[in-house]
Amino acid sequence: MGPCNKDSGIRPALAQFFPPEPKFKVEQIPDLTGRVVIVTGGNSGIGYETVKVLLQHNAKVYIAARSEEKAASAIASLKQETGKDANFLTLDLSSLASIKKAAQEFLSREPQLHILFNNAGVMWPPKEMLTEEGYDLQWGIHVVGHWYFTELLMPALLAGVETSPDHHARVITTSSSAAYAQTIKWDTLKDTPTRKKQSTGDLYGQSKFGNVVVARQVAKRYGDKGIISISLNPGNIQSNLQRYVPAPVHAFMKLVVLYPTSYGALTQLFAGTMPEALNYNGEFLIPFARLGKCRPEAYDDELGQRLWTWLEDEVRAHATDS
Repeated sequence: MGPCNKDSGIRPALAQFFPPEPKFKVEQIPDLTGRVVIVTGGNSGIGYETVKVLLQHNAKVYIAARSEEKAASAIASLKQETGKDANFLTLDLSSLASIKKAAQEFLSREPQLHILFNNAGVMWPPKEMLTEEGYDLQWGIHVVGHWYFTELLMPALLAGVETSPDHHARVITTSSSAAYAQTIKWDTLKDTPTRKKQSTGDLYGQSKFGNVVVARQVAKRYGDKGIISISLNPGNIQSNLQRYVPAPVHAFMKLVVLYPTSYGALTQLFAGTMPEALNYNGEFLIPFARLGKCRPEAYDDELGQRLWTWLEDEVRAHATDS
């Protein structure tokens, strides 16, 4: 891809800052008894709200997160709120070795996976922060980490197709309105001089655009096997995702454009649980639970193939001994 044109994404992104009131309500979600679900980053923010609703609808849920202490606290709170127990899976998406170990642990415990929420994220961290393998932290967690985790779990997802009442398994990837602002600058994915010149906001947008491209490729590659892959913008939501946002900026955001955390879970819950979402394989949803379109470059199959090959090559190079 050549240099991106930010203007091509600004208008649709801004249009989603103040969406109409949601027509979808969590009460519409069908009973999820027998469904096995993973929510990455399910210990806080949008992930926590997602897990809460899934438990209320009788799903068996795994919270995949780095901190066992934080996850234990979340699981205790969820037990109080729902009367149900969530399960913990140790997962650090900034480490390929941790991702491989987490997938192996899950596969040893569960033969099937019905819904995978690739929800975990980080926004605007200090530029010095990299993944274990040296990727830009946002790119490494959002794109490399979630892609690798999904691929390792694909046998369980394919098995989930066979036991799901609707004969599908779903991979739901949380992107952002920031996906409209960037494409991929290939020389910024690792710690290069070019990357150092980028803003953390630009690097965030690039990673969230990458989420959309990968989600479409998952749909193309596995759709005929019963896998539904959807990416989405959850909306501008109050959560600890903004922990690196400067305090004055965050105060302004909270006052003007941030919606309650429960709103942030709506679109991904719709994508992951509702029968209508089976019609949206490879699509991009916008707040709240509406069909949208990302920027045009996200639908470029040549770019999608290039990114998929890059991911395969990178993980093969790093993960041989992990």
